[in-house]
Amino acid sequence: MGIWYATREDVKQALDAKETARNNSQVDRAIRAASRSVDGLCHRVFYPQQATRSWDWPAAPGPRPWRLWLDANELIRLDSLASGGRAIDTAEVLLEPNAYGPPFSRIELNMGSNAVFGGGPTPQRDIVVMGLFGYRDDATTVGTHTGINATATTLTVDAAASAALGVGSLIRLDDERLTVTGRSMTDTGQTLTAALDQQMKTVTVPVADGGAFAETETILVDAERMRVEEIAGSTLIVRRAWDGSPNAPHDAGAAVYASRTLRVERGAVGTTAAAHTAGGSVLRWDPPPLVRQLAIAEAVRAIAFESAGGARVLRAGESGKEGKPDLGQLQALRDATYDEHGRKARSRGV
Repeated sequence: MGIWYATREDVKQALDAKETARNNSQVDRAIRAASRSVDGLCHRVFYPQQATRSWDWPAAPGPRPWRLWLDANELIRLDSLASGGRAIDTAEVLLEPNAYGPPFSRIELNMGSNAVFGGGPTPQRDIVVMGLFGYRDDATTVGTHTGINATATTLTVDAAASAALGVGSLIRLDDERLTVTGRSMTDTGQTLTAALDQQMKTVTVPVADGGAFAETETILVDAERMRVEEIAGSTLIVRRAWDGSPNAPHDAGAAVYASRTLRVERGAVGTTAAAHTAGGSVLRWDPPPLVRQLAIAEAVRAIAFESAGGARVLRAGESGKEGKPDLGQLQALRDATYDEHGRKARSRGV
């Protein structure tokens, strides 16, 4: 599915769209395209990827003998470096620019050491770099999981992680990264401690332990979905008939489910699938805020464009330029994202 810079839930919330399989497919397609559009705008990828990559040495047009330009292969962390078939001690390596990296755009050998590039039988792929490539590895611990073996494709998480993750999230368990490709309901073990009527104004849901849930989490009672807005002791304050589900009365003792089972793609971005012990932390990779916001905006615009059959009607006060609609705030967001995160071209000697 590739790595997304926004989740399905982000875009559907922006659209105020209901949960349907048809809608999900359209939203997912728009997010995928929007994320790659952001990459193209900024001339870089933002997500972390564990990889081994190689360079010719010497590389035209005759670089300084201690410096390797990485260009689009920006580095977050260097794990190992070799040249001419010989390992170079990473203690003899400088990652630059050190003032604000990562990302690092070049590797330099410490000129006070004996390390050198080259020496292989041919220039081809003489330098081999293994590490974490990308822009940044900003991560937030969002909760815990119940354990997973090396081959399973579903992962059950706690309430906090469920509320913080969405379809498209890139997560990490120990050294393995996984992408969330779907989600389904899990029995929380909680039930309604009193009956609930059908009225939309009835927004208090009594349970045995409110601490077993999290704000913004989606729960399911019978066929009605509800969004948890606040928690007061053993009472959940909810928004009824969430995601277009029908509101209905519910009997005391009705089981409460929550969207805590995630379908996952294992061994994402160059990592290896492994077993993980129950109770381990779930870390969510976070794209830069402007990148996430632009991905949402581009996806929303793409869906609106598609729904209108490729046409967009100008609103009152809007004007077109050269036959095209004025992008207004979207263009301002693009400009701000590029100014903050765009990779500018460097000059090369000829």
